[in-house]
Amino acid sequence: MKKVLMGNEAVAYSLFINGVNVAVGYPGTPSTEVIETLKNFQDDDFYVEWSTNEKVALEIAAGASLSGARSVATMKQVGLNVAADPLLSLSVVGVEGGLIVFVADDPGPHSSQTEQDTRNFARFCNLPVFDPSSPKEAFELIKPAFEISEKYKLPVLFRMTTRVCHSNQSIEFEFKREKRKIKGFEKKPDWVILPALSYIKHMELEQKLQDMKKELSAYNKVEGRGKIGIVTGGVSYFYVKEAIKGFEDLFSILKITVAHPLDEGFILEFAKDKEMLIFIEELDPVLEEEVKLILFENGRIISTYGKRNGYVPFAGELDVDKVKYIFYKVLSDKRFLAKNTFTDVLQIPKRQAQFCAGCPHRSSFLIVKNATKDKDIIFTGDIGCYTLGFAKPITTTDTCLCMGASITMAQGLNIADSSKRVIAFIGDSTFFHSGITGLVNSYYNRHNITICILDNLTTGMTGFQPHPGTGKKIYGEEGRKVSIESIVKGIGVERILLIDPYSDFTENVDKVREFLNDEELGVIVFRRECANLKSRESYFKINKNCSKCRACLKVTGCPAIDEDENGNIFIDSTLCNGCGLCKNFCRYSAIEKVMVK
Repeated sequence: MKKVLMGNEAVAYSLFINGVNVAVGYPGTPSTEVIETLKNFQDDDFYVEWSTNEKVALEIAAGASLSGARSVATMKQVGLNVAADPLLSLSVVGVEGGLIVFVADDPGPHSSQTEQDTRNFARFCNLPVFDPSSPKEAFELIKPAFEISEKYKLPVLFRMTTRVCHSNQSIEFEFKREKRKIKGFEKKPDWVILPALSYIKHMELEQKLQDMKKELSAYNKVEGRGKIGIVTGGVSYFYVKEAIKGFEDLFSILKITVAHPLDEGFILEFAKDKEMLIFIEELDPVLEEEVKLILFENGRIISTYGKRNGYVPFAGELDVDKVKYIFYKVLSDKRFLAKNTFTDVLQIPKRQAQFCAGCPHRSSFLIVKNATKDKDIIFTGDIGCYTLGFAKPITTTDTCLCMGASITMAQGLNIADSSKRVIAFIGDSTFFHSGITGLVNSYYNRHNITICILDNLTTGMTGFQPHPGTGKKIYGEEGRKVSIESIVKGIGVERILLIDPYSDFTENVDKVREFLNDEELGVIVFRRECANLKSRESYFKINKNCSKCRACLKVTGCPAIDEDENGNIFIDSTLCNGCGLCKNFCRYSAIEKVMVK
């Protein structure tokens, strides 16, 4: 069959074809579509789930692997931080069935708090890492990744970046699943990592890396015979190919597909007749540092240009124009790449990030904001849709660090300055991911903060994946619903307030204000289904009473409300979700409801 597949879809198809038995992950852009695609496949020896966080996912995959099953754990780059604890130990303990840790890096970043480079984790953990350049290459590399994992009894990192994850390519393949017999768990001392064994296993791990170098080197390749060497990998390879069009004879390209470990002989052979080396890679100078070390240890002196001497930016995505400019900077004295060959890229107008029209989180934040008006409050935020609480005009988020940190940072702020009230905001999926432990700590250590759990009954930012609070499993079938209120009560927290952010705004403000009068630890659960999951029953419009005061626009920041060139306020009926929040701020009865027929 021949299909046009997104990079993440290509990975999912290849995982299934190559006999993955257990696929687990936590949603996070740009990795989400791997599990979303895998859930469309079914077989009697295949299981897929959304797990509560990345550490849980990797440990499930590891357990399956010890029974001989092929498994994959998927996550984005910051999710790997959460899974780092089991990953580092797995590199020493080892695996049985092939285990792939799929990690999507986000240069730019487009939807992440950091730009971290997973190739560094490979060096840190002493694990091999595949770094495909295209969806087709990603599809083709899943099979050897499983085979390498099983041959050397190690997890294999499979790193992709946003452009590879989300680009599309036509791929021809036979949709035939490899059926494998799972031998089952065999009891042996290797699976219990004790300090003395860890030392021995560490030595074995170092030897494995030496043993696999030449084998993995077969996935790296050299193109061209020019005297100027370019070392690149991932999607940057295609930027290089495009940038040197018309000048190909001047260059040789070393395309690194397995970024760690590198084979010294292969690198030295490439570099032996080069006048200079230029390193084109996104994020960290992983290839640059590894290759320079090999050259230095072998007494090779050659001019190099990359991030370490300022020719290639450390941060952000590369593209063809940026790579052309890098070549121009390096080679300008030779005048063979004229600056006028560069094209000016059309700049897309910037748009402020904001909540969707009708998002219940907008109302939840405004309820708290109005209830705390004129008070000196610190608002800690978290990762998810509610991160947008920082944006104007909501401006009710002062910090945002990582998943679950709103609750724990609030405790730290409260310890450091007990004169200030601290209110933490966290979402439902994030609460299950890593918020619970923070709440336990707050109760145990008597940190008297207020925690607002914004429950929109889904994992909204990544595409509406279910979580324990929904009670639905990955295919929509019934799981066991986990009640947020029961967890909070079970921990021992007695003060809980449940709010529907779409109900009477003024009454809700009064309830929250009264709740905050007590400075003991308390939890407010704001619960209303994500606006994008419900069918619209009504919308609102502006009538002739409008005074153009713009209060509805200025207070809510709803994207459905705008003004025309004459200053007339209007509500876009195609965007309005009928939540009615704007109506609470109009003193002229100028906003009226219209029922959808």
